[in-house]
Amino acid sequence: MQDVLEKASRIRLLILDVDGVLTDGSLYLGNGGEEFKAFNIKDGLGIKLLMQSGVDVGVITGRSSALVAQRMESLGVKHLYQGRHEKLPAYQELLTKLALEPVQVGYVGDDLIDLPLMRRTGFAVAVQDAHSLVKQHAHWQTTLAGGRGAVREVCELLMKAQGTLDEAYQVYFE
Repeated sequence: MQDVLEKASRIRLLILDVDGVLTDGSLYLGNGGEEFKAFNIKDGLGIKLLMQSGVDVGVITGRSSALVAQRMESLGVKHLYQGRHEKLPAYQELLTKLALEPVQVGYVGDDLIDLPLMRRTGFAVAVQDAHSLVKQHAHWQTTLAGGRGAVREVCELLMKAQGTLDEAYQVYFE
């Protein structure tokens, strides 16, 4: 666990996948072609707390959805890349834009499309219900499934490793 906390302590940017990480991977389609996704409210608070602690958050996803844009805007996530089946160019763009090294970046994924980024970041995380190959390439695995609080777990781990978790919680005890 010490190795995990050491890697987590260096993270200045956390990148998230959407389907299977911020959602449970289910895709609901209405008769009129509308798309529905369910986001976990606990993940949302974790993202906000992490950003308030000084860690940037970004999203790189293979699908495009107005729902995702709306949710990320409501959370204050400024780095959103949608429709990126090849996620590596967006990753490189973010590193350049924020002047970061790979060791300063964490990535949370669940499926094979996430492996190229997971293998290039300083802290690769697989959600509990990730594909077995993704789990094999992760530095850490959440105890919760994607869309079920896994992102909150990652945010809290990062804040714990960076010594900002107690301060983030303090506001709720006033």
